[in-house]
Amino acid sequence: MTRRLLAYFLLDTSGSMNGEPIQALNNGFNGLISMLRADPQAMDSLHLSVITFDREVRNIVPLIGLANFYPMEITCPDSGPTHTGAALEMVAELVKKEIVKGSADEKGDWQPLLFIFTDGKPSDLQKYRQMIPVLRDLEFGAIVGCAAGPKADEQFLKELTDHVVKLDTTDAITLSSFFRWVSSSITQGGKSQSTGEVITLPPPPSELNIII
Repeated sequence: MTRRLLAYFLLDTSGSMNGEPIQALNNGFNGLISMLRADPQAMDSLHLSVITFDREVRNIVPLIGLANFYPMEITCPDSGPTHTGAALEMVAELVKKEIVKGSADEKGDWQPLLFIFTDGKPSDLQKYRQMIPVLRDLEFGAIVGCAAGPKADEQFLKELTDHVVKLDTTDAITLSSFFRWVSSSITQGGKSQSTGEVITLPPPPSELNIII
């Protein structure tokens, strides 16, 4: 059995993403898939799962191998809250169910990766904070948070992970740059784990601000 690298994407589709931001998110994410398809190792081992969160949380793309992943259209409502905590709860349940643990007979999956993209802050803050220790216990190889646009509050993402990126805008150029960096992070993450190293993320391009 090929060892899998599972990558989970939590994408904010709350009302504030309506219009140009959701179009840019679609273009950037589908561009990410194209870039990853050019990497033979990713084609061999990478499995993706896409979860959107607004008022509701949906696993719009259940875990699937990169080779079988096809472009999709992400949509969002005209208005509504950002249930980030509920999204974390769903991803925790999925990881517990989907990850293959190693045994004496065979090696299990690589440590999974988690990417969270939001243009705001959690509407369900109590649940969000309840889920933080649960996520940490799942031993992700890396959790990357992206706070995009002027209303995004990166402080909440910093409670969850040390890897937080701040984007000034949610336009197509900036999001494309972000997803190019995500592609590099996934590729490097897969190579790091295969050599037994701790995952180190590549340096971001100049238009992405890493929050320390």
